[in-house]
Amino acid sequence: MEENKELILIIESDDFFRNLIAEKLKERGYQVSEAKDGTEGLKKIKIEKPDLVFLNMILNNEKEEGIITLGTIKIDLKKEDPALSSIPVVVLSNLGEPEEINTALELGADDYLIKVNSTPELFVKRIKGILN
Repeated sequence: MEENKELILIIESDDFFRNLIAEKLKERGYQVSEAKDGTEGLKKIKIEKPDLVFLNMILNNEKEEGIITLGTIKIDLKKEDPALSSIPVVVLSNLGEPEEINTALELGADDYLIKVNSTPELFVKRIKGILN
């Protein structure tokens, strides 16, 4: 197994899905950190400075929490620490409407993946495409 130095933070309130992604990324040699909500995720971003963040747009059944978290990462953290706001964010969502996708991309998301259409191989491909 190839060992990767990249740290991937997964911000996802669904324990099953978060654990599944984490295990698949660990199997592929990535370091993984996990957060159950936006507040915990933002704390981990500031402390751990991950190389990439996977962010679900709906956290704890609140559609706005993912949007607020993304905005905080890409806009508010720019004032506090520009390096943190440049961390790539890949949105994971079951919301596939163009309006949701456009909102995420306008807020600074680097990519947008629909959960039901995604596989661990796709996650790794997107990580490599963004970080390399």
